[in-house]
Amino acid sequence: MLFNSIDFAFFFCIVFFLYWFPFRKSLKGQNWLLMIASYYFYSCWDVRFLLLLAGSTFLCYLSGLQIYHASNPRIKRLWLWSGVALNIGSLGFFKYYNFFAESLSGLLHTVGFATEISSLNIILPVGISFYTFHGLSYIFDIYNDRLKPTRNLIDYSLFVSFFPLLIAGPIERATHLLPQVSRPREFNYDRAVDGLKQILWGLFKKMVIADNCAQYANQIFTHSEAYSGSTLVVGAVFFAIQIYGDFSGYTDIALGTARLLGFELLRNFAYPYFSRDMAEFWRRWHISLSSWFRDYLYIPLGGSRGGMWMKIRNTFIIFVVSGFWHGANWTFIVWGALNALFMMPLVVFKMNRNHIDIVAKGKSLPSLREAGEMLLTFVLAVFAWIFFRAEDMNHAFSYLSGIFDASLFVLPQVWPWLTIVCVIFFFVVEWSGREHSYALGGVGNNWHSVWRWSFYYAIFIVIILFRGSGQQFIYFQF
Repeated sequence: MLFNSIDFAFFFCIVFFLYWFPFRKSLKGQNWLLMIASYYFYSCWDVRFLLLLAGSTFLCYLSGLQIYHASNPRIKRLWLWSGVALNIGSLGFFKYYNFFAESLSGLLHTVGFATEISSLNIILPVGISFYTFHGLSYIFDIYNDRLKPTRNLIDYSLFVSFFPLLIAGPIERATHLLPQVSRPREFNYDRAVDGLKQILWGLFKKMVIADNCAQYANQIFTHSEAYSGSTLVVGAVFFAIQIYGDFSGYTDIALGTARLLGFELLRNFAYPYFSRDMAEFWRRWHISLSSWFRDYLYIPLGGSRGGMWMKIRNTFIIFVVSGFWHGANWTFIVWGALNALFMMPLVVFKMNRNHIDIVAKGKSLPSLREAGEMLLTFVLAVFAWIFFRAEDMNHAFSYLSGIFDASLFVLPQVWPWLTIVCVIFFFVVEWSGREHSYALGGVGNNWHSVWRWSFYYAIFIVIILFRGSGQQFIYFQF
């Protein structure tokens, strides 16, 4: 059940009506309704994995209680690492078994052992990387005395399975979402309108920008050997725009949907393609994952407290692990390592905190220096995205060799004008609204209501007329 489908629209309308009318004055009833709706939503992908979701939820719920009540530090650690091992073990089996089996088999062949390690026909449970990290952050926070466990299993189950974020995040923290689950919620008209605007912009990002860019990115990447270097550059840029429109569009729909139900989810994107260096880019891209790795991996490893060598080591670790989190393929690991490499000059010369504020804040246009920095950062990001999108390492290197060819200087063979016009409009709106949490939240606020609502309806009409071919959200595979 995709966010941009008629099925989801009907599903959400039913949930919204029941939530704010029959159950409006019953917090318990609202939470039961949302939990049942979330499990139904998940079952629409594959009903067989409901047991896995429920098992992971109960394991972390039980571990949290045992960690909190254990007086012996050894017992605390035992429950912590048991919970971590079982959750990571489940994630590792479904997501990484075949990768490790094939990699080990290839290594053994290389050193002269003709041993075949059989792979399994495993279906990856959708959203497993996200809800596993929800549970892990919960037990880590209890162990580190940042959070007291909830005794209400329904509340905890809703925190893990809340349908707007269940499939592709953002990765929530129990310290942020659980208090919202356990307290009464009131309908707020202004927040609801704001949520609808964010949903509208998310649908535009996904259906007009991402899906149309995907058509050409897929065509070029699939048949990369047939295209000129300049066309391959176009394909890489289209993919960079596709993945941003796709994932941030999903996030906008998720946050807007949650706001209609009285919840505020964590922000996941903050205009990353307007970043002036790669450190700023990673503070603005997939914020919930980056901050998760910072808090639960980078800082426990020592963070930046142990000198330059430790900074470099820990930076590479979190980026490589982040790459591996995205998928069981060497291309993701190389993508993570490349981003770590791009970060190194900033880390070594202590420039990684140079750009904290919004670019050209309060101005209509950036300075020439800022424009150059944004362009360089975008080029580095696009270069790394080639590995993210490639089918395997051979495909990635073949694609790059095709770019760095004399044909780089000829006119592209693919140049879809309508999609390019839509992309330009998209970035103009994003730039205009960059000082707000989402672009449409900062565009048109000072206009006359007639013009403002005409603008919103125009976007809706563009979605209907120029929507793409209905690609699945990219991050559902992670």
